[in-house]
Amino acid sequence: MDDVELAQQLEIGRKLFAGECRFVAAVAELDRLPQAWLTEIAFAGRSNVGKSSLINALTGRNTLARTSNTPGRTQQLNFFSLADRLLLVDMPGYGYAEAAKTEIRRWTEVIDVYLKGRSTLRRVLILVDARHGLKPNDIDMMKRLDKAAVAYQIVLTKGDKLKPAGLATLIDEMLIALKKHPAAHPVILATSSETGSGIPELRAALAEFAVETPIPPPFA
Repeated sequence: MDDVELAQQLEIGRKLFAGECRFVAAVAELDRLPQAWLTEIAFAGRSNVGKSSLINALTGRNTLARTSNTPGRTQQLNFFSLADRLLLVDMPGYGYAEAAKTEIRRWTEVIDVYLKGRSTLRRVLILVDARHGLKPNDIDMMKRLDKAAVAYQIVLTKGDKLKPAGLATLIDEMLIALKKHPAAHPVILATSSETGSGIPELRAALAEFAVETPIPPPFA
């Protein structure tokens, strides 16, 4: 892709994410899943990875996705409509949760059914803290998605916390690891919600999944 094509893709992503983004549904039970409607992109990751901060940075809104100093606060699937052209799904964080084991099992069941049976789910973004790299919980999620044949992509958060050389080395190492995972997308994106680095590129990548003409929700 040359500089002109890249600039065009970045502008398409900017315009999409500058549009209206509204909350659609919060789902904690299987029978509450909204009717399949638009292409969906799900955000997964450890509870303290900065998932909500990234969603807010992408949409340019400070409070769209709830952030908290206490990891594990997102305890349901939260659906957001981006200009009725793409759905963003904020998943419960894994690896930490202040909840009873029975509650955690219930969330896990909902997530598994969603990941395996959602026909409109096109990609899961697995967010990984650049300071720590892949953790066992991340590998477990990758294996679950491999088994379910659900495409996923690694997105590094807090990329500003590493020097450029260190970040490049981490990406190279992770790309080697991804070769063992059949459902993994072969491109890793590094982002920072604080500095905004990588945000335009991620917007452009996600814009490729959006429908051209807005489709109102069938359940409105």
